[in-house]
Amino acid sequence: MNGILLTEQAAAQGGGASLLLMVAWIAIIIGFMYFFMIRPQKKEQKKLQEMISSMEVGDYVLTTSGFYGSIIDITDDTVIVEFGNNKNCRIPMQKNSISQIEKASKE
Repeated sequence: MNGILLTEQAAAQGGGASLLLMVAWIAIIIGFMYFFMIRPQKKEQKKLQEMISSMEVGDYVLTTSGFYGSIIDITDDTVIVEFGNNKNCRIPMQKNSISQIEKASKE
């Protein structure tokens, strides 16, 4: 009878250790996902928000559709961009559609 109780206790202790090991592996996997997927994406979003907030009238921009233009007016969530040498080609667009900004030279 003592032998049966000892084997049951050993099995219970071994099950607890395997459960602890499984929880540790899950924590490691979640840690890797955070550092290799979520954190870089948040850094990229923060960089994009800083770029959008630093836009000024006169800056040259590249839109997500691949057009280069110059900012002529900025409102809360839209910008008006002038494309090419034609003064009649002015298009309002959302700030989120700007992918790159080149600051106007201060000469």
